[in-house]
Amino acid sequence: MKMYRLEKLRDEKDLLKKDVAKDIGVVESVYSEWENGTLSIPTKRIYQLANYFEVNIDYIFELTDKRKRINSDKNINVLKAASRLKLVRKELKFTMRDLAKELNTSASAICNYENGKFLILSPFLIQICKTYGYSTDWVLGRSDEKLIKNIK
Repeated sequence: MKMYRLEKLRDEKDLLKKDVAKDIGVVESVYSEWENGTLSIPTKRIYQLANYFEVNIDYIFELTDKRKRINSDKNINVLKAASRLKLVRKELKFTMRDLAKELNTSASAICNYENGKFLILSPFLIQICKTYGYSTDWVLGRSDEKLIKNIK
């Protein structure tokens, strides 16, 4: 089930799947599964794809129809993403345990994300942003616009 706009973005640039896969350093079969929505895209690859296609992550994941060109660093600032995730949790008035329950994970995993030991898993990131209206681009430090405008 296709749920991302990767195919549309690739077609706009008149690229083949193998071209994108090569350019971002993955095998074509993995990229194909991402595009088809059969395999979860790792967070660092989401960031990379957004930079590659020069669009906002929220647009790729169909959280909004508003397409924006965002200039960002080549790599994710894990500590910035960690501090923003912590801010999201506090704004929602959740404890680490509350957020862990919401995401069906452990409080220690949330603690590791918030301390920058690990980058938040993409399914968790998307769930939080879609449920509460936060921008994935903001959480990952690509944008200063915190909330998704025109959330779907």
